[in-house]
Order: sequence, then structure tokens, then C-alpha cells
Amino acid sequence: MILVGLKLSVVLVLLIGCTHHLVQGRCSVEHCTDPTRCVLSEDQRSCKCAIGYYGDQCDKDAHIQVMCGRDYITVRALEDFFMYHNVPLESLHLSNKSCRAQREVIHGVPYYMSRITKEKYLACGGKQLEKNFTHISYSLSLLSDPQVTGNIIRNPVIKIDYKCIYPYIRRVSLPFPVIPFSSEAVIRVDELDATIELMLYTDQSYSKAYSSSPTIELRDKVYVEVTVTEPADFFLVRINECWATQSSQPRTAEGLVHTLLMNGCVNDQTVVFLNGSTGQPGRNGDSSTVRYSFDMFRFTSTPHDLYLHCTVQLCEPDDHVSCTPNCKSIAKREAVRADPALGLLSYGPIRIEMPDGAQSSVLMTVVLPVAAVWTVGFFLIILITMAKAGSRRLAQTEEH
Repeated sequence: MILVGLKLSVVLVLLIGCTHHLVQGRCSVEHCTDPTRCVLSEDQRSCKCAIGYYGDQCDKDAHIQVMCGRDYITVRALEDFFMYHNVPLESLHLSNKSCRAQREVIHGVPYYMSRITKEKYLACGGKQLEKNFTHISYSLSLLSDPQVTGNIIRNPVIKIDYKCIYPYIRRVSLPFPVIPFSSEAVIRVDELDATIELMLYTDQSYSKAYSSSPTIELRDKVYVEVTVTEPADFFLVRINECWATQSSQPRTAEGLVHTLLMNGCVNDQTVVFLNGSTGQPGRNGDSSTVRYSFDMFRFTSTPHDLYLHCTVQLCEPDDHVSCTPNCKSIAKREAVRADPALGLLSYGPIRIEMPDGAQSSVLMTVVLPVAAVWTVGFFLIILITMAKAGSRRLAQTEEH
């Protein structure tokens, strides 16, 4: 999955990274008609290409992209962008010239890129780290050496300043433990790690998650949420499959299995997708949070407790079409999507609240009334028998 252009760095400016480019090429004034691609001077006699564009008509996208991974910081742009400015690969480096750029071909497209680990940040000429209470900022520059011809320089020097901003995580201690009952998975998408969480909630408001193994009565609603917690509100998430097992192992051949979702579509008639904010009917794959509910059940054989497992897939923010399953088409439902950004989440055990309460209610409503009828009948028979015996004795006394 390739994140195109500057989308990642712009959208995640407060969480993951941002970028600022100082590369601007000259363009023809008569062709400068699109202000998003080229910028005219105040006297309208000259123009420069807007950030990320190049060419005489500023009609080419350089696809300059900054990727802020957990361990790596990367910047890259199309090879053609550098060739247009007559900048060879061997002249590209970070502030420390020993940290050189490399050429990489991605899906048949050549790029020039610089990728360093955070450990090499200062050694490669990274600027002083900027910190505040919530974030920490890394700033770097990709430079080209001047191209000298005789005793003159005609071609511009390229300088790309870029920045990655990460959450500044602080640990605090509480006098009591707070242990949410949930499941997490980390999926790597290109250079970025995304954290996905699966949780069960007590009701359709999704305001209170279970803090321990839940106990739910048969036919009560089970409220499930799968959400991307980091980076928040960027990737779309789609649930491909969800199934319940008697074992904590999702792929075990032992025990019974019940499928709730298959290929992103409902496989259990009680499953309903819910809107992420209103609790109304929703869709799978159109936001960074997917919610659905199903009616609680139990397996016919012991153990009755069940474990819930879901496979999830991440999509780019504008990938609504391929991320949202088409559940009306049988061919689409039977197709298995091949996507590297997949993860597995498991949750459990989910316990079933039944037999003691159910048995006692049966005893009260059936056994006790029947016993009472038999007891009353038994006493009536005794009373009738005693009355008849008394009548016979009275008759015999009158005769004598």
C-alpha cells in the first residue's frame, strides 16, 4: 500500500509528521493558470511551481512524501523530479554528507529517497529536538551539492526540509490498577505502524467497556467495536471475518465454531452494523471505527464460554470503494481479498449467564405449584375419609 504524495504528512500533522519543502521550479507565466500548481509573482512577470510540482507548466507531481515510522524517518520523491533539475543521485545527502540518498523502485516507479533510523538522527545532521508537553519533533534537510561547470553554477540547489512530530508519551502511576479488557494488534502499513483495538461494550451507547471478562445472558445484545487507536482518524478499517470458538486459539480444529462475519458481510442474521456516533445502522469499512452487535448464544456442548476472533484490514483514507464490502453480490462475497495490511484480534472468554437462575425459576413456576396441588389434594382426601368414618360411627350409635 503506497500513500500518494503529501497526503500522509499533511493529514497527520499533529500526530505523526509534517513536511515543508523549499523546492520551487521556475515556470512559464503564460501557462500559470492553476494557483494550486504554480504561484505568480506580485508583478505577474514571473512564476514558481507550487510545493510538490515541477515542469515548465507545473503539470508534474513530484510525489514528495515524508513517512514517519516508529523507528525510521523517510523522505522520497520521483527520480524524474531530480532529473528535471539536473540533480544526480550521488549529489543528494542529509546535512551530514556521509548520509547519502538511495534509489528505490516501487511498483515499477523509480524514486530517490533518504531513510535513517532515529538512532542516527543526530549523526546525520538532524536539528536539535523540539519538545513540548505533548509532542517531540524531528527536523531534517535533504540537500543537493551545487553542480559546478567551470567557474559557474547554473542549476539550482535542491533543499527539502522535512519534519516528523511524534506523541511525547509519559507514564503515570495510579494508586489502583486500571486494566481494560481488550485486544490489540499492530499492523505495519508502508512505513507506519497502526494500532487496532477490539473491545466489548455494555450497551449501544459504547460509552463503557467491559473491564473484565463479561458475563452475558442468552439473546442479550453483544456490542463489539474495532477501532484504529494510533494514528487516530486516519486509516479506514474493515472487518473481514469474525467468528466464535470454544477455544482461545482462533484457528484450532478442536471444538465448535460459529461464523458471524464472512468477507466483510453478515453471516449471522442477528448481526447489525452500527454507526460510530449515533448508534443507528452503519457500514463496514467507511471510517476508522467499526461497530456491530449480535445476539448472545452458546454452543450446544461444553464449554459454553466462547472466544471472539476478527481479522481486520486497513485502507487509505480515500479508498472507500475497495474498503467497503459489496454484500449484495455473491461473487464479491466469495472473493478473498489479498492485502498485506491485515491483522487478527481475539477477545475472551465471554461467559454465558444461565443455568442456576434458569433452573431455580423453573422450580418456582412448575415444581412448587404442582407440589402444592398434590398436597392440597392429599389433605382433602384425608378430610373426606375422616368425615365418612365419622358419619358411619354416628349412624351406628343412633341404631343402638
